[in-house]
Amino acid sequence: MSKHQALDTFGRSGNPVFGNKFEGDAQFRDLPVSEKMTLDGTVNKTGILLALCFSTAAISWNIPNPILWGAGMGIGFILAITTIFRPTIAATTAPIYAASQGLFLGGITVLFEAQFPGIAIQAIGLTFGTLASLLVCYKTGIIKPTENFRLMIVSATSGIMILYFVNIGMMWFGGSGIGFIHSNGIMGIGFSLFVVGIAALNLVLDFDFIEQGSENGLPKHMEWFGAFSLMVTLVWLYLEILRLLAKLRSNN
Repeated sequence: MSKHQALDTFGRSGNPVFGNKFEGDAQFRDLPVSEKMTLDGTVNKTGILLALCFSTAAISWNIPNPILWGAGMGIGFILAITTIFRPTIAATTAPIYAASQGLFLGGITVLFEAQFPGIAIQAIGLTFGTLASLLVCYKTGIIKPTENFRLMIVSATSGIMILYFVNIGMMWFGGSGIGFIHSNGIMGIGFSLFVVGIAALNLVLDFDFIEQGSENGLPKHMEWFGAFSLMVTLVWLYLEILRLLAKLRSNN
């Protein structure tokens, strides 16, 4: 595949966060090197987002305030949607997103930790262990993000999101929601294992976009957007691992 062909296919990345936001970036092919996306730049920005997330998570962990947690969740959701549709502002929105998600994650982790002592460190360890493992699998070619792979992951991810929105809608109107999503039985645990697997495999799509985008010189703002997308996936993965561990612990 030529450089120009590669650039034109980035808009069909499997990760829903990327969507079709890059097909108009052909005009940036001749940018100076200093204005192009790099792997090191994206890694550094990912580190900044993680540091912000951990910092605000520590605040909400030590200040149990549901209003603070809810604000973090709401602000994070709004900024995520905004950034997905306007990736050029990711340098501004991504750090605020990471900080707000930290407030939410710290708060919800406190609730789980109160019920299942030790679950927080287990969830954090499994999340970053999964990140490291999949990065190794991607770099060694054990997992290759082919077109069929992308199609499978984006289809499964979209299906999960639709299911979650239906569940929220049912609960909003006074129902009990979709039972197996919350169940700690075999079906509920199996569903959570499946969702954790799909969330984890989205990391491969993030790695692929960041690497290919860096090699083909996408504009500099894509460093922040790539870091933001990786952060979205990590937040989702952490929450799903937390839910899975809670189901397993409550079954003992």
